[in-house]
Amino acid sequence: MQGLAPAHVAIIMDGNGRWASARGLPRSVGHRAGVDAVRAIVEAAPDCGITTLTLFAFSSDNWKRPQTEVNSLMWLLRAYLRIETRRFIESGARLIVIGRRDRLTARLRTTIRRVERATAHGRRLTVRVAIDYSARDSILRAATKLPPGQPCTREDFTRLFSGPFTDHEIGSPANSEVDLLIRTGGEKRLSDFMLWESAYAELFFTDQMWPDFSPSDLRAAVDDFHRRDRRYGALQNPNPSADLARYFTGEAADRHSGRR
Repeated sequence: MQGLAPAHVAIIMDGNGRWASARGLPRSVGHRAGVDAVRAIVEAAPDCGITTLTLFAFSSDNWKRPQTEVNSLMWLLRAYLRIETRRFIESGARLIVIGRRDRLTARLRTTIRRVERATAHGRRLTVRVAIDYSARDSILRAATKLPPGQPCTREDFTRLFSGPFTDHEIGSPANSEVDLLIRTGGEKRLSDFMLWESAYAELFFTDQMWPDFSPSDLRAAVDDFHRRDRRYGALQNPNPSADLARYFTGEAADRHSGRR
C-alpha cells in the first residue's frame, strides 16, 4: 500500500436483518452477528492505520421500526458497551457515543457515560458509535449555535460540532473529516450519515452483508483507498505553465528533428 492511511473511517453497517432472513433466522440473530463483526473490525482498525472509526449503529429514522426490534437493538447496544469496556481499556481504545441521548433509556445513558469515562484515556483508536444519529439534525443543531450577525468560516462551523455537549445534543470532541466511508449490504447511499464530515470522503460500497464483513474486507477497502487520486478540487500538477512550457519545448524539438 502506498500513501497515507485513511485516518478516519466511517462505516454504515448495513445488512444484519437481510443476512439473518437469508438463513431463515430472526432479524435479532443478524444484529447479534453484527456485533461480532464490530468486535473484529475494531481490533483490526489500528493495524490498517486507522485512528478514528465511526460506526452507524442506530439512525434517528430507525425509531420507525417495530418496537420489538427497537427494544432488541437498544438492549444489544447496552450489552455491547458493557461487555467491551475492558477490551477497549486493555487495547488503548477510546469509545464515544454520538447522537441524541434524550430519547434513549436512562439505563443506556448511564452505561454510555460510564464507558466514555472509563475509556477516556485511550489513544490508540477512537471508536465513535452513532446512536439515534442524524447528520441533518447535527447540522441544524450546529447552525443554532452560530452567533447572530457574525461571519462564519467552514472551520468555525466545524468546531460547532465539537463539545462540550449535553445529553440532548449531537457531536463529540473527536469530530474530524472522514477520509473513507464504507457501506455494506449492497445499497449505495449515505442515509443521513456524516454528511458534513464526508464532503471529500472516498466512498466504498460492497455487497457484503455486515455480519460477513471481515478484517480482510476492511484491508481491501483501505487498499482501494490508496489507489484513489485525492485532489480536493485542485490539479495534480499545481504549475500548469510548466506543463505548457514542456509542451511547446517538445513541439519545437519535433519541428527541428523533422518529425512534424
